[in-house]
Amino acid sequence: MATKPKTKANRAAERRSSRSQAVDRKRAEQTSAPGALDLLEQDHRQVEELFAQYDELKEENASKEELAQKICLALEVHAQIEEEVFYPKARKATKDNELINESLVEHATVKNLISEIEEMDAEDELYDAKVRVLGEMVKHHIHEEEQELFPEVEAAEIDLEALGKEISERKEALMSAMEAE
Repeated sequence: MATKPKTKANRAAERRSSRSQAVDRKRAEQTSAPGALDLLEQDHRQVEELFAQYDELKEENASKEELAQKICLALEVHAQIEEEVFYPKARKATKDNELINESLVEHATVKNLISEIEEMDAEDELYDAKVRVLGEMVKHHIHEEEQELFPEVEAAEIDLEALGKEISERKEALMSAMEAE
């Protein structure tokens, strides 16, 4: 049985079908588990929400202190995950040492401010100012990561799903350890 020669229309339909299948496979891969950038962005949204809640509190010192502790814990875990898991892989994949180095310096500054806040009481004169400055620093850091670093990582040859799994596992271990303290 002889096969018919492929027409231009048949070849175009095959290419469309092939592209469609590739897009479907890519979407299936992306939806099967959250990728690294999705998880880090979820952390960013969570901490932004915590800072927004803090800003809404007035003179409720006990609530402020409790919320500030949640903020500090979330930031400590997030920073450690980025430093141990994400940044080394991002540095290797993107070769962008400048952006990673700047992020590490920002982390060190945030950690210093967190230490100061953790040593204070909500009644202390500079408590609110320090928490608000921490929020501004974190907002700046998030913006740079999401606008500059994440697109570079996304364009690089890196398995974001596998990295996401590694981030998830490390976060779970850190949260368990910190909650046990």
